[in-house]
Amino acid sequence: MYKLLGGLKDYFKWQEIQTDGAVFRLHNVFTTVLLLTCSLIITATQYVGNPISCIVNGIPTHVVNTYCWISSTFTMPDAFRRQVGLEVAHPGVANDFNNEDAKKYYTYYQWVCFVLFFQAVACYTPKFLWDAIEGGLLRTIVMGLNLGICREEEKCAKKEILIGYLLKHLKRHKMYAIRYWICEALCLVNIVVQLWVMNKFFDGEFLSYGWNVMQFSEQPQEQRVDPMVYVFPRVTKCIFHKYGASGSIQKHDSLCILPLNIVNEKTYIFIWFWYIILAIMLVGLLLYRAMIIFMPSIRPRLLNAKNRMMPRETAQAVSRKVDLGDWWIIYMLGQNLDPIIFKDVMTELAKRIEPDQKERKQLN
Repeated sequence: MYKLLGGLKDYFKWQEIQTDGAVFRLHNVFTTVLLLTCSLIITATQYVGNPISCIVNGIPTHVVNTYCWISSTFTMPDAFRRQVGLEVAHPGVANDFNNEDAKKYYTYYQWVCFVLFFQAVACYTPKFLWDAIEGGLLRTIVMGLNLGICREEEKCAKKEILIGYLLKHLKRHKMYAIRYWICEALCLVNIVVQLWVMNKFFDGEFLSYGWNVMQFSEQPQEQRVDPMVYVFPRVTKCIFHKYGASGSIQKHDSLCILPLNIVNEKTYIFIWFWYIILAIMLVGLLLYRAMIIFMPSIRPRLLNAKNRMMPRETAQAVSRKVDLGDWWIIYMLGQNLDPIIFKDVMTELAKRIEPDQKERKQLN
């Protein structure tokens, strides 16, 4: 298992230059690795061992196991509330009396590992798009000043190049910021769509799954239906037909144990809680971005909070003289540059940005 999952550790490598936010990385990196890990574990459980074991007389067991796995198994939903051992053999397992409408079929377990994989791909897509759009711009303009370990002459030359870049490209970074925020919004869209898809995948049972699990212990004993067993039954039924010696059709009713559902129920309860938490964080993140866009007064405070060494007056001067896109580039520089270097760059930029703007107006 360690060898199987060991390759995923590369996703957690520390990024020397960070071009995105923490919540963005939680969605794109942590959630992707989480889903890939679940997919690999379920794949290993499904294809290494017996994902299904059926009890039947008169037919080779492996034949019934294979048939019930590739077709489907079912339970009787009204049997989940009956007393086990007296009225029914197992939760949800009762005589169907040839009533097809009363049966609930389960076919999802064949597809769980594939669905989790495609969910992981969908979670990684915003990062893939942003990396393609960003194109290494921050890494280029940081020029190794994130460490600040270089000769003083080289450091001064790089700071001058960085200030020159910011002055020359004023009011040209708005699309850079907007594209990043669109990628953040895509994360929320992805989570909402995935919640809806999983709810459809589990026949409308997923959205309330975690909530039902939390309420399970508070319900009266006679009214309890374990939501984990209801959504992921451990014992189901399967009907196999074959021809007898005289050519008549024989019906074989078998009980099937699904040990894979023990893994599925724990996997999806964790995914449910994580997706709800992540959706709340992403909604909060979009509200936070809206405040940055529509409330310019908070920008100096955020810039000052990014680097306490920088005087508040400098943060206010820089924020007042640049537009939203330039402010976002400066904010991300504060996340990557050495704190002392960032303070020096912002102090010099605040001094030089206004004269440069006046010269441009005179030339125009």
